[in-house]
Amino acid sequence: MKDQNSYSNYKFINADLLKLLAIFFMLLDHMWATIIPGNQWMTYVGRLAFPIFAFQISEGFIHTSNYKAYLKRLFIFGLLSEIPFNLMINSSLIYPFHQNVMFTLFLGLLTINEIEKSRRNPSTKNSILAAGAIVLYPLLATFTFTDYGAMGVWTVVLFYLYRDFKFAWAFQLLGMVIINLVILQGMYIDVDLFGMVWDFQTQGFAVLALIPIWLYNGKKGSNSPIFKYSMYIFYPAHMLILYLIFKFR
Repeated sequence: MKDQNSYSNYKFINADLLKLLAIFFMLLDHMWATIIPGNQWMTYVGRLAFPIFAFQISEGFIHTSNYKAYLKRLFIFGLLSEIPFNLMINSSLIYPFHQNVMFTLFLGLLTINEIEKSRRNPSTKNSILAAGAIVLYPLLATFTFTDYGAMGVWTVVLFYLYRDFKFAWAFQLLGMVIINLVILQGMYIDVDLFGMVWDFQTQGFAVLALIPIWLYNGKKGSNSPIFKYSMYIFYPAHMLILYLIFKFR
């Protein structure tokens, strides 16, 4: 117990600070993609954003007093964000081949809700529904081209399944490595290590998101509804602003 308490002393990040960190990382990535191209470090740091958002969905689900309102909020802001997202990534109002991350988080929330129902009320029916959700919602994310697709949904599931037990960190680390370094593919950089050049997937920087996640102390922070909704509003607002700067600078 002494060691556990000692470790807890290092957990200084509450939910509000975690949200602000995720938003900052996301903003860097989106600025790199629009108005400040060429600064590769910005997108490397930006890789940390999504895992933190996925972790927050898991935590939000565990602590929410109104699951349906939480689900509805994600869906509504997904709809509100779609045009700004399309403008930012493709300079068009409609772009059916890539949907914003709110929909990924929405599908992740649906998935862990089915798992939770099976856990709370074990039955053959609920087990089948949970197994179906783990497969079907990630497939839906893939076929509708949501940001991060199936891997995004499974990242939410990863943080939901592996929390609050002694070796949860090891399963989180393993899962993050598999998702971000083995499965997800994208840009890479050459790393000279021990006289050999290795191709390192830049998506692998996402694994570093575990550092602030592990420093999370479980505390909510502010109860201000203004802060709460400003975090949602920031998502479509910043994309629209970045697009306008990119378009008219």
